[in-house]
Amino acid sequence: MPSPPAAPALPPAHVTAVLRVLVLSTFVVLLNETIMVNAIPRLMRDFEVTATAAGWLSTVFMLTMAVVIPVTGWFLQRVSTRSAFGLAMALFLTGTALAAAAPAFSVLLAARVVQAAGTAVMMPLLMTTLMTLVPVQDRGRVMGNVTLVISVAPALGPAVSGVLLQLGTWRLLFLAVLPITAAMAFFGLRKLVNIGEPRATPIDWPSALLAAAGFGALVYGLSGLGAADSARAPVPPLATTLAGAALVALFGWRQLALQRSSAPLLDLRTLSFRHFRVSLALVCLSFMALMGAFILLPMYLQEVRGLTSLHTGLLLIPGGLATGLLGPQVGKLYDRFGAPRLVVPGAVTTALCLALFALVGEQTSPWLVLALHVTLSAGLAFVFTPVFTSGLSVLPPHLYPHGSAVLGSLQQVAAAAGTALVISVMSGRAAAAAAGGAGATEALAAGVRWGFGVGAVLGVLAVLVALLVRTPPAPPPAPGAKDENGTAADAAAGAPV
Repeated sequence: MPSPPAAPALPPAHVTAVLRVLVLSTFVVLLNETIMVNAIPRLMRDFEVTATAAGWLSTVFMLTMAVVIPVTGWFLQRVSTRSAFGLAMALFLTGTALAAAAPAFSVLLAARVVQAAGTAVMMPLLMTTLMTLVPVQDRGRVMGNVTLVISVAPALGPAVSGVLLQLGTWRLLFLAVLPITAAMAFFGLRKLVNIGEPRATPIDWPSALLAAAGFGALVYGLSGLGAADSARAPVPPLATTLAGAALVALFGWRQLALQRSSAPLLDLRTLSFRHFRVSLALVCLSFMALMGAFILLPMYLQEVRGLTSLHTGLLLIPGGLATGLLGPQVGKLYDRFGAPRLVVPGAVTTALCLALFALVGEQTSPWLVLALHVTLSAGLAFVFTPVFTSGLSVLPPHLYPHGSAVLGSLQQVAAAAGTALVISVMSGRAAAAAAGGAGATEALAAGVRWGFGVGAVLGVLAVLVALLVRTPPAPPPAPGAKDENGTAADAAAGAPV
């Protein structure tokens, strides 16, 4: 078994600085993921493309994440922390600069791919470094602060884009991010230290190709299942989804074979830990429900209730802030009470809110929608922070990069699956209502209710999985690791983010 990364003996102030750099850098790249939501109509006019083509600016971001993340488990073990951070920020900077200057839609699309590749490295890097530097007794509190940033960034994206688009061209969306990203890269490379020793493990190219083709086809196929023009696609989305699932299964089989003789690209021994499997299932179900709500709410508020894109973005900000601001408090509660006492109430609250969303109509007050969204976000805070923390905590240190990669890969698949499922049900029921004589707005409202109903079912399934969550056992001791009174633990203890 390969030796685990050794946590360097850093003073608490330096640990705090390292984590802050990574958290703030992750905030910047995640903000960019949703910052283009309100720019789609303007891009359609400027580049003379269809809504479907413009939608690819979001789809290709998610697709690239799905392709790159499975390789990060191998990559983060092979390179130093500073090298991984430098590459991630260089890719994101290059993609952002290219997008700001894009003379054609194809160039903008390519720029989004480069941005997503950098983003795909940042999340596993943050999680792996956090799990290595922070002792078990403080991980809930620190992960809570990380949740604050991760939750607030996507929520702020639509509102920030709405404000910037009021001030000028869509290129401001990238020009505003560019200097911030450059500053974070500069200060990050000054503050970061290398965590552990890189290992020159060879890459298994068949595994890399299977991961890229499998996860790429699976996410692409799932993303297309709910599209209105899926029947006219050159390759049916269902066929692409099934082919992707088969390739992912073949990828998994090869990793199991490689575990017996050499280092796999993605170590699936992470799945041998029951608590990690339960946490993974709960995260995926919750993420499917969350992405469904994320898609339906702006559509409902703008198309049914008649709000502007800017007002919609502002209305949804409090929910993201609720998740983020509750993160640190939930983290402290996790350190005190453990995961089971938090995730069950959180999952029940989430399911109830989704069920209430299934009752919205043409006359529902936006203030009621705001209250439900804030409550839904609070429920998710009680799920995500404990599950992320406890799920990774049961793994031995040398599996942290692989656990983060498995979690990130399946999150992308869950996001695509949740979106496809909700959009398909919503579109089908809206079409049925229209065929029955309902007006356009009434038909869409009916479809939205059915979409939220699907989310409620996913929420109930999440509750059932949450009931299986137990207090995780301590991870197996790593060869050469320091005990709880060792230097590394003392250095990291008490380091806030």
